[in-house]
Amino acid sequence: MEFPENSSGPNHLIPKWNISPVSVNYEPQESTETDPLLPKDGFGGSRLRRSLEEKQSGGADVPPETVLSLVLQILVPFLLAGLGTVFAGLLLDVVQSWDVFQEITELLILLPAVLGMKGNLEMTLASRLSTALQASILGLLASLMAIVLGWIADGRIPFNHLVLLCSTGLWTAFVASLLQGIIMVGVILGSKRIGINPDNVATPMAASFGDLITLALLACFSQWFYSFIELYSYALYLLDLILLCLMPLWIVMASKHPASRLLLRTGWEPIVTAMVISSIGGLILDKTVSDPNLAGIILYAPVINGIGGNLVSIQASRISTNLHLNFSPNEVPEDQKKCCQHPCGTFFGSGPNQKSAKVLLLMVIPGQLVFLYLIHLIKGAHTMPSVLFTFAFLSASLIQVFFLLCIADCMVHCLWRRGKDPDSYSIPYLTALGDLLGTALLSLAFLLLWCSGDSGGV
Repeated sequence: MEFPENSSGPNHLIPKWNISPVSVNYEPQESTETDPLLPKDGFGGSRLRRSLEEKQSGGADVPPETVLSLVLQILVPFLLAGLGTVFAGLLLDVVQSWDVFQEITELLILLPAVLGMKGNLEMTLASRLSTALQASILGLLASLMAIVLGWIADGRIPFNHLVLLCSTGLWTAFVASLLQGIIMVGVILGSKRIGINPDNVATPMAASFGDLITLALLACFSQWFYSFIELYSYALYLLDLILLCLMPLWIVMASKHPASRLLLRTGWEPIVTAMVISSIGGLILDKTVSDPNLAGIILYAPVINGIGGNLVSIQASRISTNLHLNFSPNEVPEDQKKCCQHPCGTFFGSGPNQKSAKVLLLMVIPGQLVFLYLIHLIKGAHTMPSVLFTFAFLSASLIQVFFLLCIADCMVHCLWRRGKDPDSYSIPYLTALGDLLGTALLSLAFLLLWCSGDSGGV
């Protein structure tokens, strides 16, 4: 700092600073799959980046969560998510008697794949456009998958059914992704403001609205399209053409954001594979519902599938965050060096992942009991489900969540070891496996109940 030698006037005491020019590089940096996708001042990106910097510089670690705080944070979102699945099951029980569901049974094959579209919904407009684009394409692919599976099962499918399925899947996925994106953004921002862990809240809270919204949209679009498919089929072609013509515009807009550009380039493998897995579960559901003796499964399938998917998504998010905070990409804990460990290692231990796995597994039985009672209360039943039915339903739920938590522990660490983002890759796989396992186990439970002569709930 220098003062001028010959100064006069009121400014003679103002110092003169010698400031060297600073070179600033404004070129965007290339993103990687393990980079957080939220913007700099959002919860995920800045928190994870600051935590990594603190870890590398020897800073403070994240304080451990107690079992009580973990339960309190998960309990309310878990109950809200379960409430959403209960109403989704009740709604599905009502709409299955509609003419469109009676005539076009392939809608039940399409249902799990469309309900499973809960990808990573980001904070920016570009990312939401990329998610809407992926959801639209995935909805179309899910419709084609339902058509193929329906054709394999029945040997034929009329052309008007094909058109209706494609239109319903395309528009349901597009509108649902936009609405769920808005909900997810609100939940994450609210979690940040309150000061709780979004991993415990965001997924089940969004899912509690997501299943109900998606199912309602699927029912409304299918009934709407069915009402004028015979006389105004050209309207369906026009609506689909409008949506397809907008896709190139979304690609251009989404490609301008580095994170969404990465999502467009690498995010297809998990969601397409998950769609195929969910469609197989939908085929099982379609064949089970077609049997009059097992038709009651339609009321409980969204509950068991939704709860299992929500619980395992919480665990996958927690493991992924723990890896982001404490390990570099391709680096895993010593006990995870093997590709898959013994199932006991998922639940027994002193680590935060084992603690949350035990809490989530123990929440299955009391949670499902509450939801079973709520279903029968809303349905106006005068008696509770039989003991045998309750035991069969709880057993199916417990087995489903046990296997999902074990698979999540193995899958998330394997993906991190390969340099993949576990949040983007594992959750679609796990929720799809939850649909497949839940539907298969519930179908088996209903079949055993019917063979034993127990009709309490079937």
